[in-house]
Amino acid sequence: MTYLPYGKAASRPWSVEITPSLAGWTYSGLRVAHLGGDPVSFSTGEEEMLVLPLSGSCTVTCGAERFELTGRASVFASPSDFAYIPISTDVTVEGSGQIAFPSARATRRLAPRYVPASAVPVEIRGAGQASRQVNNFCAPGVFECDKLVAVEVLTPGGNWSSYPPHKHDTLHEGEAVLEEIYYFEVAGDGLGYQRVYSSERGQIDTLAEVSSGDVVLVPYGYHGPSMAAPGYDLYYLNVLAGPADERSMAFCDDPRHAWIRSSWEGQDIDPRLPFGRTS
Repeated sequence: MTYLPYGKAASRPWSVEITPSLAGWTYSGLRVAHLGGDPVSFSTGEEEMLVLPLSGSCTVTCGAERFELTGRASVFASPSDFAYIPISTDVTVEGSGQIAFPSARATRRLAPRYVPASAVPVEIRGAGQASRQVNNFCAPGVFECDKLVAVEVLTPGGNWSSYPPHKHDTLHEGEAVLEEIYYFEVAGDGLGYQRVYSSERGQIDTLAEVSSGDVVLVPYGYHGPSMAAPGYDLYYLNVLAGPADERSMAFCDDPRHAWIRSSWEGQDIDPRLPFGRTS
């Protein structure tokens, strides 16, 4: 199963709980909690983890460390500050809002850390109706983890992202092997669409209508486009991890559609980007 509508992957206290065993793979995971009453306490076990407010704010306590996360009003308002929690750590999170916990099975135990929102690199990719924003908060070369990679992608209504379709499921020069999770939020209770289809690694065929809280799993295969319906901005949190010692997001475009990148030359960036600007 690659498409998990909201509620399908719920397990108290989590509104979303994707573990490697549930996904049928080895590394990538994601949990989401709605805070507002009791704190959430757990042990990270063999997973390194991020604490990322999607909306609201929270306090993270792990051992002697305590991090105050200011958070944000919504995923469309701005990037958020976040915390990193290593493997084999007891954690308590309390606050108010919707909090995501991207994770990956890991072996190195790194130090707990806090990163302010001001330190999150914001990138604009594509052009025209393929314009989108990427918040590279936990990308390789930006933030150190053992296995975990995570980024946020925001796509204005009517635009396409994860485009041209690409894959990262075969180890060779220019491509990494990664398990990938897409977690969606859609503005205004709207809808979007996500495509995943077969590669030489295996058969897969998903075209899902997605709304807030839905999840699409990509164990292999080409994925994209992610389509934001006109009138509804689309957000997704990508969580990726794989077997390589060195973290990478290297991918291979579907050769039938790779020419699309050259078509962006001379096109303007969508003026609705970036999200959350103040001027």
